[in-house]
Amino acid sequence: MAQITYVTEEGLRKMQEELHYLKSKERPHISNQIAEARDKGDLSENAEYDAAKEAQGLLELKISKLEDAISNARVIDESKLDTSKVLILSTVKLRNLTTKTDLTYTLVPEREANLKAGKISVDSPIGKGLLGKKQGEVAEIKVPSGALMKFEIIEVSRV
Repeated sequence: MAQITYVTEEGLRKMQEELHYLKSKERPHISNQIAEARDKGDLSENAEYDAAKEAQGLLELKISKLEDAISNARVIDESKLDTSKVLILSTVKLRNLTTKTDLTYTLVPEREANLKAGKISVDSPIGKGLLGKKQGEVAEIKVPSGALMKFEIIEVSRV
């Protein structure tokens, strides 16, 4: 049974664009490489042919996984999300109680996580530790290094 993946509209659009690119640009490019390598003669000792065939196999696997992810994707209806607590697609302003620094993160599906853009996965340790918390609460989160971090929820808003 396929696993349902929750995505934003933007995330689904990016997956569809990537799939289109792989099928319309990468697939023909690899086919051309295979044809060129085949034209060079003896396939049993042709490293270019072997490399191109391996690249084709990896590309087809990537396309297959992406098609599967898209077919099992469900777009999150942001209008039905509770804004009183931290949920997926919440933007959360936090204060690290140890360092006294403020941070702002948006909790997103795993596929859309991008720390540089301030988007963390709801499946990450910090994401899981924040889920369900309300403004003013303190989240105690054990991170992979084993340390216990404490974050005060300053504000919860929507994207």
